[in-house]
Amino acid sequence: MLAREFLSPDSLNYFDLEDPTSLARLDEPSTALGTLEGLVVVEEVQRRPNLFPVLRVLVDRDSSPARFRILGSASGELQRQSSDSLAGRAERISIGGFTLAEVGADEHDRLWECGGFPRSFLAGVDTDSAVWRSQFVQTLLERDMPQWGVSVPAAALRRLWTVVAHCHGQTWNASDAARTLDVSQPMIKRDLDLLNDANVVRQLQPYHADLKKRQVKSPKVYVRDTGIPHRLLGITGQKDLVEHPKVGASWEGFVIEQLLALEATRMCGSGPPIRAPRWIL
Repeated sequence: MLAREFLSPDSLNYFDLEDPTSLARLDEPSTALGTLEGLVVVEEVQRRPNLFPVLRVLVDRDSSPARFRILGSASGELQRQSSDSLAGRAERISIGGFTLAEVGADEHDRLWECGGFPRSFLAGVDTDSAVWRSQFVQTLLERDMPQWGVSVPAAALRRLWTVVAHCHGQTWNASDAARTLDVSQPMIKRDLDLLNDANVVRQLQPYHADLKKRQVKSPKVYVRDTGIPHRLLGITGQKDLVEHPKVGASWEGFVIEQLLALEATRMCGSGPPIRAPRWIL
């Protein structure tokens, strides 16, 4: 929906890679994109990561007539591919869910309970919000992550995600998690990094003035959007939330995400204006 704020879906400069027609148009990406002028929007770019080398060639043209706005679910691997292909040519903007600054202080209880994903927060009733969050988890694990090249079974990642929800706000103990899931510690570390790359888990590293000590200390773990751990923990309403043993940790995670969002907004709004990039993810 965000992409349609920039261009009409009927425009020749608009590509939705969930649409077979747009996918077919990009079978020859240099031909399809090379003649376009002005703003070009490509949505769901994770379905065609091979576009990045083509975009590098296009933005390096003298007096390039086009600028590219690329949207999609940016996995860690996808971000690395884009960085390799478009180093120095692109600005990446991470877009999270609603923040307290956007919805207002009066809505803080609902934002905390349902999280910031628009369809979860704006759902008319709690059950609709909970259903959407369940579908989000399922879609991410069963469709999106395999598209990114993740070969770990969705059921295994869901079990780990649920363990992280139970450990939300705690120092991560990989050996305990490995015993709980009956897998090796290296496998736990790999899978946790996958969830971190998917921007659904935050590993908050400890602060220590001695950098060497900081490297060996375990991080705290959080599920970034508070509505998701509430769903994974079976919390279905404000009453359930305030009576749950994880209420304090949940509130801590919520405050951390709001502070980080506020800082990101402040950083984006400070400093001298910069020239608009030709490519935005």
